Formats: sequence, structure tokens, C-alpha cells
Amino acid sequence: MRLLSHLKQWRAVATEAKHVSFAVAKFIGLIHLTESYLCSCTLLHGPSMLPTFNSSGDVVLAEHLSHRLGKVVPGDVVIVRSTDDPKKMVTKRVLGLEGDKVTFFDPHRIRKHNTTVVPKGHVWIQGDNSYSSFDSRSYGPVPYGLIQGRVFFRVWPPDGFGLVDD
Repeated sequence: MRLLSHLKQWRAVATEAKHVSFAVAKFIGLIHLTESYLCSCTLLHGPSMLPTFNSSGDVVLAEHLSHRLGKVVPGDVVIVRSTDDPKKMVTKRVLGLEGDKVTFFDPHRIRKHNTTVVPKGHVWIQGDNSYSSFDSRSYGPVPYGLIQGRVFFRVWPPDGFGLVDD
């Protein structure tokens, strides 16, 4: 009889553990979906986007819907998978979409002003700091599929808290 009561207690504990495990798994799934497909928090650092972002680091929110819906427009600040290192993300400003004629300044070449047409399925991205940015001026137009998100809100530092200007 005593053994039967212990089994009932263990069954209750096991049932409760199963329910808690399912709740935790659902919560982790929700966090993953939110981070991957809706909005994520990202740390940006480096000099290529000066003066828009600090080289020492800004914390921003990036949404992951507009690039999937084809709503990225020139002037948007986007997070893009690096063309050189797929594990790395870079933050740049979109200056041209497919079919756009882009004239750009390249401080590292003899012929400083160049013009190109962005091919189908690509975007032209550049950092705001022309002298310290490795971007489309160096490696050409970037496939649209490499865009991972659009930066829309600065969280840190506190003096820059608010919407990111286009």
C-alpha cells in the first residue's frame, strides 16, 4: 500500500515536470521566433557608420520583416551578412536598389567619382564614414538576400535613445 502511494506521488511530480518542460520549450521557441523573424537587439561597433553610430558601440533594435517584404528603401540602415566572412554582420546604409544609377565617391582611388547601375536582385550599401568603410565601393553591389534586418531604434547610449534617422 505504501509503495502505491509513493508511485502516485512520483507520477504527480513527473506530470508536473512534463508540463513545466513543455512551457519552457514553448517560451524558448517564442524567443527564437521573435529574435529571428520580428525584432532583435544588436550591438554595433566600428568607425564605418560615424557619425550616425558611435565607433565604441551602440545598442540598436533591428526589425526582420521589411527586407522579407521588399520594403527596404534608399536611406535605410541595414544589417547585412558580410560578403567576405559569412559569420560576420555589417551595418551599412542602402544607397541604391536594383536598376538605380549610383554615383559614389571613393577616396582610395585615383578616379574619385564613379557611376554604376545596381543589377537585379542587388542593393548598393555604403557606410556613412567614406574614409573608413569597407562597402559596395570595394566589393560591388550586394545580393538582396544578404540583408538580415533594418535598424530602426537606438537603445544605448542614453543620449542617442530614439528612432534612427534615415
